[in-house]
Amino acid sequence: MYRIRCAVLLLAWVGLMGAGPGCRRPAEPQAEARRTIAVIPKGTTHVFWKSVEAGAKAAGAELGVEVLWKGPLKENDRALQIAVVEQFVTEGVAGIVLAPLDNVALLRPVRAAAAAGIPVVIIDSALNGEAGRDFVSFVATDNRAGGRIGGAELLRLLGGSGRVALLRYQVGSASTDNREAGFLEALAPYEGIQLLVENQYAGATVGEAIQKSEEILDKLREADGVFCPNESSTYGMLVALRKNNLAGRLTFVGFDASPDLVQALRDGEIDALVVQNPRRMGYEGVRTMVAHLDGTDVPDRLDTGVELVTRENMDDPAIQALIAPE
Repeated sequence: MYRIRCAVLLLAWVGLMGAGPGCRRPAEPQAEARRTIAVIPKGTTHVFWKSVEAGAKAAGAELGVEVLWKGPLKENDRALQIAVVEQFVTEGVAGIVLAPLDNVALLRPVRAAAAAGIPVVIIDSALNGEAGRDFVSFVATDNRAGGRIGGAELLRLLGGSGRVALLRYQVGSASTDNREAGFLEALAPYEGIQLLVENQYAGATVGEAIQKSEEILDKLREADGVFCPNESSTYGMLVALRKNNLAGRLTFVGFDASPDLVQALRDGEIDALVVQNPRRMGYEGVRTMVAHLDGTDVPDRLDTGVELVTRENMDDPAIQALIAPE
């Protein structure tokens, strides 16, 4: 009886402690925790941002990182975008890819993220800081060049002279500030150009852009050409021109592509669109962040490209990839 009891105790002890190093069961493999990259756009409603999101998530899938996409609904909600940055810092993500909707207001939270050991890559719109110190890199369109391209095309279509309206986007948006500046630079040498509208702002939404376009309707009726610097201002202007029987009657150069804007170009209501590569912007933003986290040197500035789209070239395969992405 004593021997049986000892044998039972011995078996129980072996069961608890394992069978020894020579015959231990192999441990279950544990999945390596994936790094998490937060991508914060200016807003989440425009078609442009949906393409940025697609590119960011494609990079995440390719590089084996988790991409979290979160931002304000409207592109004028500075407080909410700051709160989103602070939330991701508190959660301890590996890095943040940010499109700042205000080039000044977002500098403090970006610096706070860096101080907490969370690097930030800036995309789309510049921040009033220094790459390599305040943030890792700036991945974006050369917006000033894009504005110059739009201005040069409007000049070409007008034959170098005419009355022109510029509907700006909104104060504090560095990307569109630079497009507007580039547009005006292109027009400056031409004495035959008269600026009828120069300092009016469309606002953050299509609805606001429609309202502002209708407020300057008298000037638009006098104008020969008009330029708008982003998707929502371009579409808002288009709607206002349609409502007032002006669509197709004045030369119209816009910025960015959406299905509605591309169709308006095909139909002759818009004469040209300056188009970015938002999918590449999202992709390169995440790729640059992962490279930085891996200890690879990354450039301070990465230009993601800009193209002029007209009815003549809009069916070219390279252009179709920009205006009708999968």
